[in-house]
Amino acid sequence: MTVLISPSRELVLLGTGTSHGVPVIGCHCPVCTSTNPRNNRTRTGVAVRTPDGTFLIDTSPELRIQLLREHIEMVNAVVYTHSHADHLFGLDDLRLFGYRLKQPIPLYCEQPVETQIRAAYSYAFAPRSPDQHYGAVPQLELRRIGEEPFELLGVQVQPIRLMHGRLPVLGFRIGKVAFCTDVSFIPDESWPLLEGLDVLIIDALRDEPHETHFGIPQALQAIARVKPKQAYLTHVSHHLEYTETNARLPAGVELSYDGLRIPF
Repeated sequence: MTVLISPSRELVLLGTGTSHGVPVIGCHCPVCTSTNPRNNRTRTGVAVRTPDGTFLIDTSPELRIQLLREHIEMVNAVVYTHSHADHLFGLDDLRLFGYRLKQPIPLYCEQPVETQIRAAYSYAFAPRSPDQHYGAVPQLELRRIGEEPFELLGVQVQPIRLMHGRLPVLGFRIGKVAFCTDVSFIPDESWPLLEGLDVLIIDALRDEPHETHFGIPQALQAIARVKPKQAYLTHVSHHLEYTETNARLPAGVELSYDGLRIPF
């Protein structure tokens, strides 16, 4: 088997779908029954590959499947946008990496996300019993972040404040690539952090407006203001067929897809 060698720095879009994923269980619409693999969308997440290791943005419920699909054999850390289930509940899959590294996996997140992680994964923070081997539960180290940039695996990560309905969440800028999922409003102070981008990956759930997500019209307005060289729409629902939607999007804007690789 030929092994493909990836660039030394790249973002891999592990998943590009909504909280239900695509196809949606029990749905027989043209997108959910499509044979085009780019209409199959697992829950949203990103792997950031650097010469010093790989970190994730969020841990979707399909994390194990996503990592196997992309031949990612080690995860060194995770940064979180927010604590909704479709962005958090693959966290237990990290226990393999803590076991292999024999050290906790750092989780970079805001205080509300830490609170949710401690509640949902309380067993990971309980004292280990004498008969429990090291890899039985995730080994985690919570590291609090805010809106200040921080260094991770040799790259600078710049948090970007976004609003997901009434919930404050984070996007992240890494070099000249920004990932802004689950956004319905961009605060004034965040726009300067999106200047000079090569690539913007931004939420676009469907054509119609939504209370907690950009639709395509709102995403296109943000893209027109930011003016990246290329934009990809993510957190995409089964209302948007890949080929048909791309045919009507402006130049330099496309639907993302699972497995898309973006050098930075």
